[in-house]
Amino acid sequence: MDHRGVARAAYDVAMTASQRLRIVPSHFALDHLPNSTFPEDDEWIALVRAPEGLTVIREAPAWAEGEIWQGFYGVDAGGLDTPGTLAALIGPLAESAIPVFVASTYHADLVLVPAHRLEEASAVLRDAGHRIAE
Repeated sequence: MDHRGVARAAYDVAMTASQRLRIVPSHFALDHLPNSTFPEDDEWIALVRAPEGLTVIREAPAWAEGEIWQGFYGVDAGGLDTPGTLAALIGPLAESAIPVFVASTYHADLVLVPAHRLEEASAVLRDAGHRIAE
């Protein structure tokens, strides 16, 4: 029981079933637009509006500078009522000190990692029991 008397179930990320993932072939760039409510173009993949401004995930052009990201996306549609699916992915990556940026959809999570660490992230996820489609 917590301090409010609510019973809490212990959750072990290792108990989450193995997930089938695919590597998204695109490369991504993250932009922060502090004074915008919507980007000026249609070249975006995902938007998150917060009090600090707008975060934009875009497909990175070949000439992009700065941090480039690549992503993993779930092959099987997961339910919104299934706990721990995202934690099962980002937990092992965090333990390996691999940064992530996540955008969730209704069906799955897009887990982005720095492009130069994609192979390492793939190995970490495989070691955690996940299957990555080649």
